[in-house]
Amino acid sequence: MRTPYCVIMAGGIGSRFWPMSTEESPKQFLDFLGTGESLIQQTYRRVRKIFEPEHIFVVTHANYADLTSTHLPELPVKNIILEPLRRNTAPCIAYAAMKIKKRDPKANLFITPADHLIVDEDAFERQIRKGLEKTDSSDCFVTIGIEPNKPETGYGYIQFDETKKEGEIYMVKAFTEKPDIEHAQKFIDSGDFLWNAGMFIWNIEALSAGLDKHLPELMNTLGRSWKDLDTKYEADSIAKVYAQCDNISIDYGLLERSENVRVLPTVMGWSDVGNWGAIYDLSAKDLKGNALIGNSILAEDCEGCLIVNSAPDRALVLNNMKDKIVVQTDKTTLTFPMGNDQAIKQIVKAVKIQLGENFV
Repeated sequence: MRTPYCVIMAGGIGSRFWPMSTEESPKQFLDFLGTGESLIQQTYRRVRKIFEPEHIFVVTHANYADLTSTHLPELPVKNIILEPLRRNTAPCIAYAAMKIKKRDPKANLFITPADHLIVDEDAFERQIRKGLEKTDSSDCFVTIGIEPNKPETGYGYIQFDETKKEGEIYMVKAFTEKPDIEHAQKFIDSGDFLWNAGMFIWNIEALSAGLDKHLPELMNTLGRSWKDLDTKYEADSIAKVYAQCDNISIDYGLLERSENVRVLPTVMGWSDVGNWGAIYDLSAKDLKGNALIGNSILAEDCEGCLIVNSAPDRALVLNNMKDKIVVQTDKTTLTFPMGNDQAIKQIVKAVKIQLGENFV
């Protein structure tokens, strides 16, 4: 039986959660919902039920090496994989796969983002174990699909073939990018579409063969560092080749081009916590529909607002506001309309240009 490994992808910035999520302290290292755990700590605790610490890897930006160790003190330092640049999920996964393959050429891999929320952790554990059981003896790729409960435009979708099923696992027909609301509703009505959770299971031989076939330039580039992996020369060697890697997702680069892809439909209270609107949806609300996160908040005559105060020494006082998102940090207070989360990236750019990088 193959040894199961887990790779946690934790290199992003989470710019849609500005001003709380910044270059210095990004989304995955924050506790948005007041649970006492950062998102990466929640993710580690979930996967720890399945994987041993020496078989769990975190891929993150080189700037976050110390943050990762602080949040995950049990994780072996040698299992923190540091990217010199952000190059999307395909290079991230390929780099991790090379590291693991060098240590264990028969490994079985589960890949997960660091910043998702899962309410039903028992269901998560059951489904991941089923996927690992499948790829232990099969060269297929198994994706985790979330059974949708609304026409969501912020997620990618996976269409499955209802006639091709082994146990609970279906053959994948197609991957679809984030749709408009009309197409999202059609996907829901059809009954054969799932949300793409960005979680993947495969054995190292199948993954390596797929990467070599569909992303040969990427693998040739990264392959120049093979001899230096797990040596004192690794960081310098990777730094030389990483800038030459294409910025490409694993979905587009590998899965959409592969034939033997399966999906495991799952219900586990999942959210990718992709924007402030998702935090509002997940939070408890008062009688007027306000979600209040943090301390020292006074909201009078407010309705349908998300109000976040992460500045312990500053009060946040609001009056007569409706359908707004308000976020206060030690440096910044941001107010913008509910449902306009996509505008935050543009706001961050404007702040960087007009107020300076110190605020982002």
